Amino acid sequence: MAFDELRIRQELEILNIAFWHDVDSNWGRNAHEHFTEDGVYTTSHKARQGREAIRGFYAEREGRGDRVARHLIHNFHVTVQDADHATAEWTMCLYAEDGVAPLLSEPPILIGAVTDECVRGADGRWRYAARTTKPLFKGSRPTSG
Repeated sequence: MAFDELRIRQELEILNIAFWHDVDSNWGRNAHEHFTEDGVYTTSHKARQGREAIRGFYAEREGRGDRVARHLIHNFHVTVQDADHATAEWTMCLYAEDGVAPLLSEPPILIGAVTDECVRGADGRWRYAARTTKPLFKGSRPTSG
């Protein structure tokens, strides 16, 4: 085999965990760096293209005030096209609420099917060329994103 599918899966899982850790604990200040220059990030509300648009999305969210969020990753499945291209499909369960922790426990505000089109750059680093979240279930509170 010309490439190691298990290693690629692990690298994409590490990328995904790093992305959501930044979003959940650092306001997504570095989230845009996980995308290619022209990467497309489609949430349940809107598509944003390019690192600057993605950076702006998270900066705007931070500017609205305190919020607690946790993005949970489930059923992570990777299909490898070649050594530099792969697709990750997984389920996201989002718990989020404006305010300061601890907050009252509520059901998730979103359960979505996520598809990531990933590419390995010349620097050897995996990035998202496209990430799309398709809502499957929505809670009664807005996802703000």
